[in-house]
Amino acid sequence: MDDTEHQELDRHVPETAPNRLLRAVVRIVVLVVVLPVRMVWDLAVAGGQVCRRVLLPPAGRALTALVGGVGWALERLFGGVGWVLGWLIGTLVLNPLRWLYTSVLTPLGHGLRWIGTALLLPALYGLGNGIGWLITVLLIVPLDLLWRYVIVPVVRYGLVVPVAWLYARVLAPAGLGTAWALSKLWQGTAWTLGTLRQGTAWVLAQLWRGISATGRVLGRAVAWLVMTLLVAPLGWTYRRILTPVGRETAAAFEVAWRIAGYVSRAVGRALARLAWHLIGAPATWAYRTVCTPVGHFLRDAVWAPARRAAAEARRAARAALTTARDTVRQARRDAWRALVGTPAAERPGEPRGIPARTLGSTTTVPSAAQASETPLGGDPFAKQG
Repeated sequence: MDDTEHQELDRHVPETAPNRLLRAVVRIVVLVVVLPVRMVWDLAVAGGQVCRRVLLPPAGRALTALVGGVGWALERLFGGVGWVLGWLIGTLVLNPLRWLYTSVLTPLGHGLRWIGTALLLPALYGLGNGIGWLITVLLIVPLDLLWRYVIVPVVRYGLVVPVAWLYARVLAPAGLGTAWALSKLWQGTAWTLGTLRQGTAWVLAQLWRGISATGRVLGRAVAWLVMTLLVAPLGWTYRRILTPVGRETAAAFEVAWRIAGYVSRAVGRALARLAWHLIGAPATWAYRTVCTPVGHFLRDAVWAPARRAAAEARRAARAALTTARDTVRQARRDAWRALVGTPAAERPGEPRGIPARTLGSTTTVPSAAQASETPLGGDPFAKQG
């Protein structure tokens, strides 16, 4: 970030010697702090890539195989345990329960149902009818007579009629007079409260105007003091000190991170070149000079003859198996002919018939009659001769 960009970011801050000195000091300090962090970061990134490419796939495959083996073992174990538990439950619990249900509980239930339907139900029906007749005669009929001829007349003429007369002649006039008196009292109370409310509102309004004027004056004074003693110094500090320091620190971190990247890549290339000269080049020379000729010798002198011998042995074994199979088939066919006899189509000395063909088609039909090869009406050439 050059000087022009600094001036474009903050045009109110002049470019002076203290600013340049501050920029140089901050960049040096930040470079010293950031360089180890950047090298550690690049090393961690390289280690992560190596782990992702080299260590994680075998670890994943091993973990998958381990989980598969454990799952298979658990499946077998729980399957066997479940089968044993099922057999034990079926033998010791379900079969006795089935025998108990079919041999004991079912006959007992049928017997209890017959007893209930043939004996208990008619008895209960008769008993219920008798109890109902007794309740009706001894309880319901007397209560009905008592309600009609005693309770209803007593309540009507002893309670309802006097209460109605008392309400119409005494309570209604007294209630109307009380309501009129209360309405007049409420009107007087409402007029008094309204007058007091208006006077109190006027007094409170005048008091609020005085308090508002005093608050405005005090607020303006406090605002002036805050702006003069707090906001202006803070703004000057932020604009003249914090902004240049923050901008220079951010630019220094950016430049230091980039320089640390260059240094880290240079160190990495140097270490890679050193590792190549110490490990890679000797390993390559050994592979090309020693391992490759030895491998070619083993391939040409050991592996190729062994592969050819294995191929010859495989072909010989296949030929022996084919011969044995054909021999067995021929022996089975000869034994069948000796037991059953030769079919008529394969007996020697008997000519085979020519399969007939249908008209307009070349397909042979075994069940069709054989057609003559001469045209219809005879051979004209034979008549002329």
